[in-house]
Amino acid sequence: MDADLEKLTREELIAEVLRLRNGIRAHRDSSGHDLCWHHPQLWGLLPEPIPKDIAVPDWPQFLRGCVKYREALDRELPDARRVDAEFDDTRGRATRDLQGT
Repeated sequence: MDADLEKLTREELIAEVLRLRNGIRAHRDSSGHDLCWHHPQLWGLLPEPIPKDIAVPDWPQFLRGCVKYREALDRELPDARRVDAEFDDTRGRATRDLQGT
């Protein structure tokens, strides 16, 4: 799966590591409502295509998962700054460029 890496020069490998680090940092630094989205931009950093057959939970199961995720944030990040901003549907989903370019 990762045989392409064996053909890269040292400089190309360094560039690839930097590209991946930038993508991971952009994902890590997501905040507010951007935490709640699936992340095809992050997945797109991999050379293989994103699977088209991802499974999406039905609404009740999805919302229970959202609540569990938010509860986990309270446990794991109890001192994180809280915001009362409503989701801005006109903005679209995540605004960060995970490609690092």
